[in-house]
Amino acid sequence: MTSISTRLISIVLADDHAIVRAGLRALLDSQPDIEVVGEAGTGDEVVELCRQLTPDVAILDISMPGGGLEATRKISRLGLSTRILILTVHAEERYLLPVLESGGSGYVRKSSLHTDLIDAIRMVARGEVFLEPAATRMLLKGYLDRAHDGRELDPGKLLSEREREVLKLTAEGFTAQEIADQLYLSPKTVETYRHRIMQKLGFSHRSELVRYALRAGLLDPTVE
Repeated sequence: MTSISTRLISIVLADDHAIVRAGLRALLDSQPDIEVVGEAGTGDEVVELCRQLTPDVAILDISMPGGGLEATRKISRLGLSTRILILTVHAEERYLLPVLESGGSGYVRKSSLHTDLIDAIRMVARGEVFLEPAATRMLLKGYLDRAHDGRELDPGKLLSEREREVLKLTAEGFTAQEIADQLYLSPKTVETYRHRIMQKLGFSHRSELVRYALRAGLLDPTVE
């Protein structure tokens, strides 16, 4: 009998409270496709762990010693394949926009860990961005309020109408399958569009598509 091996999503946890890490580990250890490979209590520790282990996903508390966002920036500068999820208590624009700008792939509110964390991990592990719809509107509004420096981007000069549609839906957090259903395409075609968009814009990570969509004004912050 030949056994089929399924690769687990490797995780590094970073929070300065050991009891929080223990709770997160217990939650993640109950999942058949997720494996916690390391824990850290400070920003410097998690940066070093990511350097050594290159986990698929690093989960960082935004307010831990050394700073979750500063650690995110340092991990991003290492050029690793690791995706970063930020844990935060405050779902406010001033906390959320820096998550994307620092290289993070999304955030999960601590009050929603048991309902959102597993989905968030799986989503960012496959290259998606995890943000609540309300957070997307909040991020966009805050960005546009500050984006009057003459550097706004015109996606019409770079992307086709279909590419802008795919980019917009990607930035809103829809999966390839969900986008395919909405646009009457196949998931493979959606991925082809995404790849083409990233090539045109010179991006290497899916999270950069969200930041571009915010800067370019492709999302409507008034849509509920």
